[in-house]
Parts: sequence; structure tokens; C-alpha cells
Amino acid sequence: MEEFKNFIMKYRGAIIGGLVALVALLLNLHKVLLWIIILVGGALLGNYVQNNKEFVKDKLKKYIDKM
Repeated sequence: MEEFKNFIMKYRGAIIGGLVALVALLLNLHKVLLWIIILVGGALLGNYVQNNKEFVKDKLKKYIDKM
């Protein structure tokens, strides 16, 4: 019984994370989370491009010239 208690104490974060992931999958929350991740990623990418216009232009130009 002591070994089981130690196992639970050692891996409780992983167990809780697994249960939360299981509930999210059962409730189809993964679709919502995927859309949120895509939206946030797009916003961050747009912000990066806006702040580094010249660097991005040079990289795209070099990439297009290679093709």
C-alpha cells in the first residue's frame, strides 16, 4: 500500500494532466483549443512580421530567388 501511495505522490501531476486531457477529448474541447492555438499563433506571427519587416522581406526574397 505504501508503494502505491508513493507512486501516486510521484506521478500525481501526470495523472491529473491525463484526466484533464481525457475529459477535454470526451467533450470535444480539443477542437476549440486547436482554434485558439491557431489564432494566437497567427497573431504572434503577424506581430513578428510587423516588427521585423526588412528582415522578413530579405529572407523571403532570398527564398524566392532560390526557387
